[in-house]
Amino acid sequence: MYTLYFSPGSANLVVHLALLEIGSPYTLERVDFDKDEQHGARYLALNPLGVVPTLVVDGKPHGEAAALAMLLAERHPDARLAPLAGSPQRADYLQWMFYLANTLQPLFRQWFFPGDHLPEAAETIKHAARIGIEKCWSHIDAHLAQHGPHLLGEQHGLVDFYALMLMRWSRNMPRPATSWPHLAALASALKARPSWKRLYELEGLTEWP
Repeated sequence: MYTLYFSPGSANLVVHLALLEIGSPYTLERVDFDKDEQHGARYLALNPLGVVPTLVVDGKPHGEAAALAMLLAERHPDARLAPLAGSPQRADYLQWMFYLANTLQPLFRQWFFPGDHLPEAAETIKHAARIGIEKCWSHIDAHLAQHGPHLLGEQHGLVDFYALMLMRWSRNMPRPATSWPHLAALASALKARPSWKRLYELEGLTEWP
């Protein structure tokens, strides 16, 4: 049994999708950002950084969305969310997961919160983040054009759900991810899965269904 602490549509989305795809029992605990619950003593005891997601695994809390999603894929290999260790696609899987976690996702932090570290340069930071995000989308779309329809080829997996979360985050940007044709096709295919529809029900999401 797992417990996922979440805020609707946040970085927990990829972990939640993984849980739904796996089909393992879990419970949800909403962290109300409007009430600043992420900085309350109860939540900070689980996640000292005050961010979501937190996933309680075997009674112990853990953080970092990409790491949690990868952990779930390892613990439930029958769900086929990730190539097994030693398989030919394992290196590609790891490369894409770290690309999304280290290159693309941090740019969204700069886009949404450009004044966090240097308020006087907020507009410049936001503009640079947009350029970086669009460069990433172009790179991923070009890869899909040659090697798709999914990031690892014919079989969908965890790396695609991770990309889907980030595509959703771009929905209100001047040039959302679905402006690129192969990304749009990937998003459409993944959003048709039962796990996506169920996630929207459970997290109470409405935008970009």
